[in-house]
Amino acid sequence: MILPYHNLTLPYTMSTQQQYVKLAQTLPPKLLRFFARYPPPAVSQSTLQQSPSSHPSTATALNTSSSDPNASHEESTSPPPSAPSVSTNPFQCQKHPITGNRHDPVYSLRRQADLVKMARANGLEELLPFTVKGTEERIRKREEHGLRVKGTGVGQKVKGKVWERTMKGRLNRRTKAMLEMPQLVQAWKQKGHGRGWKKYPK
Repeated sequence: MILPYHNLTLPYTMSTQQQYVKLAQTLPPKLLRFFARYPPPAVSQSTLQQSPSSHPSTATALNTSSSDPNASHEESTSPPPSAPSVSTNPFQCQKHPITGNRHDPVYSLRRQADLVKMARANGLEELLPFTVKGTEERIRKREEHGLRVKGTGVGQKVKGKVWERTMKGRLNRRTKAMLEMPQLVQAWKQKGHGRGWKKYPK
């Protein structure tokens, strides 16, 4: 039984919890492990809302000084626990906040494509984080670049070899030299068949 992905956006109640359990039983193990490690934002936020709010705890510190036995109790309020950090996208490289170094994605492009295929087959692709292997990104690139094929020269400049890039100029110079050949032969004969000739044709 495969449940549609839009049911996961409902409030986190007992009925939706049972739906999550039934849905998890039908998912492939690899996809199930991914969602367990990186839960979707809709599920994680609803889980945090259902969890009881933690109140700041107060600790009483006694002033045990020998000079003042009847010291008053001092109440110190501990700061509230920090909110859980938002999970980063495991499909993109992350920049370390302190060192500034960039760390590679947790999942390679091949593993991202496998997860996208499994999520698409189960109707859960929209719950995955952003990835260049997603269907929406592939459609956007197809609309932007069209049916351009790399290496055909359609919509892009092909580098080619040196002799390929300079062929057009060489052919133009060769054609011009062939058209000027009669004048060149006449000048050659007038100057004594090469006497004092300095500009030889290449």
